[in-house]
Amino acid sequence: MNEYKRIPAHIGVIPDGNRRWAVERGMDKKDGYRYGIEPGFQLYELCTELGVQELTLYGFTVDNTKRPANQKKAFQKACVDAVMDLANRDAELLVVGNTDSPCFPKELLPFTHRVKFGAGKMKVNFLVNYGWDWDLKYIGGPASKDISRMDLIVRWGGRRRLSGFLPIQSVYADMYVLDELWPDFTPEHLYRALDWYQYQDVTLGG
Repeated sequence: MNEYKRIPAHIGVIPDGNRRWAVERGMDKKDGYRYGIEPGFQLYELCTELGVQELTLYGFTVDNTKRPANQKKAFQKACVDAVMDLANRDAELLVVGNTDSPCFPKELLPFTHRVKFGAGKMKVNFLVNYGWDWDLKYIGGPASKDISRMDLIVRWGGRRRLSGFLPIQSVYADMYVLDELWPDFTPEHLYRALDWYQYQDVTLGG
């Protein structure tokens, strides 16, 4: 385990590249999603050991639901499986997304208010059927109001865009992009992001 002088309090994760990873291996695009579950648990364990206070994972967006039905079913199942497994670990779990839509997995409704499991240790947020415009227009303030400002966003898969990822909380986040696809996750990916983060000038506009 690497040692760092500065650990971001809140890390946001855009786990991109599941479909490309599957195609490269001769699989159907939908098959890539199930291989993206285990990397999330590995990342959770690493962040817990490092003392990260909050971790947000991008599940799927409202726009993603326009994909073919077999892909939609696959990423919905992957999100449910991931959340249910995290419910057996030490985490304060919150799922944020448009629950009025039939695309929101009903199994995740109990987690739309933060639930503490075990010793808690770290806040873990999942964005499921999330839309940035839906979030900002939510009655009573942003639906994501219980999620704190992010310090570092790490995106796998080489794309250099936020893709609507928590527009309020990302306002001062540093962003590190990895070319590796998400199912190929290794701890070294996170360490590279944290090495880079050590040298960023965090002024929050001051």
